Amino acid sequence: MKVFRLYGTSACHLCEQAEGMLVTRLVAFADTGCEQVDIAESDELFERYGLRIPVLQHPDGRELGWPFTDGQLQAFLAS
Repeated sequence: MKVFRLYGTSACHLCEQAEGMLVTRLVAFADTGCEQVDIAESDELFERYGLRIPVLQHPDGRELGWPFTDGQLQAFLAS
């Protein structure tokens, strides 16, 4: 199973928007899931992603940073 990670934090409207797009797109991909990671729970993650969230990380380590379009998201999930 491919597991993508969505880095964000609570009360982030952009993170909520990215999550909504992701949930809609993941339906089309079998054996694919998403783990949400709250960067506020780690100083290291907050330092790395604090100004960039939301960020979607591919299982191979590549990252797609906000803002991204629905088409960019679909291509990232499919690659």
